[in-house]
Amino acid sequence: MSTQAEDMEASSRPKSIDLDPVDLESDEKSNIAPAYKQDAFGNEEFAEVKYKVLKWWQCGCLMVAETVSLGVLSLPAAIAGLGFVPALIILVGLGLLATYTGYVMGQMKLRYPQITTMADAGEVLAGKWGREFLGACYIIFLIFIMSSHLLTFTVAMNTITDHGTCSIVFGIMGMIISFFCSLPRTLVNMSWLSLVSFASIIIAVLVGMIGVGIEKPGSGVVAVLDTDLYHGFSAVCNIVFAFCGHAAFFGLMAELKDPRDFTKSLCLLQGFDISLYLVASVVIYRYAGDGVTSPALGSASPVVAKVAYGLALPTIIIAGVINGHVAFKYVYVRIFRGTDRMHKRDWVAVSSWVGIALSLWIIAWIISSAIPVFSDLLSLITALFASWFTFGLSGMFWLFMNWGKWFSSPRKIALTVLNIIIIGIGAALCGLGLWVSSKAIHDNSSSASFSCANNA
Repeated sequence: MSTQAEDMEASSRPKSIDLDPVDLESDEKSNIAPAYKQDAFGNEEFAEVKYKVLKWWQCGCLMVAETVSLGVLSLPAAIAGLGFVPALIILVGLGLLATYTGYVMGQMKLRYPQITTMADAGEVLAGKWGREFLGACYIIFLIFIMSSHLLTFTVAMNTITDHGTCSIVFGIMGMIISFFCSLPRTLVNMSWLSLVSFASIIIAVLVGMIGVGIEKPGSGVVAVLDTDLYHGFSAVCNIVFAFCGHAAFFGLMAELKDPRDFTKSLCLLQGFDISLYLVASVVIYRYAGDGVTSPALGSASPVVAKVAYGLALPTIIIAGVINGHVAFKYVYVRIFRGTDRMHKRDWVAVSSWVGIALSLWIIAWIISSAIPVFSDLLSLITALFASWFTFGLSGMFWLFMNWGKWFSSPRKIALTVLNIIIIGIGAALCGLGLWVSSKAIHDNSSSASFSCANNA
């Protein structure tokens, strides 16, 4: 009887696709943990507010919306900083690597269902200290992403209005709009906004490419650029930023109706973003040349840039809102986890969400005003956080899930080496990236904090 029971239990466990699937048996800690630790949202059968209702394509659209917007705008300048050939090799290579690391995160979620954020993953890896450390890094990173979108909003508004008013006013305007868009508490409601963002970035980039292609403002293509470590690595950081959506992945998986569908969502994201990045960055760099700006929409003529930025406003706002939503949800769940408060529509539940959202958007606005240079802010974010959330930590997750099996077969040996290299890539991006971004922020004479000046 015991053998039959064990077989039935094993058959009920989630299966992974055949890409070195990990053993998805629950570990001893998972078995003794309280029910709410297994799933932050618990049983939602009779809940007023239900979270676990996302379909895979809705999750995929959310992933596209929160990842692609800012990333694609920095890539043509990255190609100009590295040269055409090295930049494309790095772009495709990091895109494929980001696909693999995203898959590993999906396996981590299936193995440990209690994970809803990077903080939960930190607790699995290193107990309460891991939870607090990664939780702090996680919320700081998401706030920096939010601030990047507020900064891009000010650039867009300065371009559209010919610096019609103080940049600080535009930043406050973006903060208010983003706050009101953040009020829905479930990702399924945010998914409809993601469709608008999806269409917005495609149309805006197409307009930008057509405008640059007609005007041809650049001076041609440089296949391999003779650059120094400082400028070259700054460009690499901007490419890494284009794939830095991983921090939100656990939060998105937590609201999937079936977390095993995450692989399909990941394929939708990576297929779309790698293709768009290649086409947009190559075309814009081909015609804008070394003078390409970051964000890239500024490389077109004033009229085309205004049109493109106007079309891009929805994705600039919505992408920041989705990352903000994930940040708010981390704080919200941290406060109410283990209670039924999250599933209610009473005054405490709603006012808590509104208060968290307002507080974090104010902090994001302060950061965006303090570091008002787009490329410098991207480099700082990438160095501090994206290096680990996108690459380094995924390598650690794989090594943790396969503890004791690293050298059990030639395939495991190869994957062990790969994941150690991924950790090394994360460490190198963090160390060198911090040096590059710190120097850029220090040296850039236009980096006046809380300035009304035109940053377009």
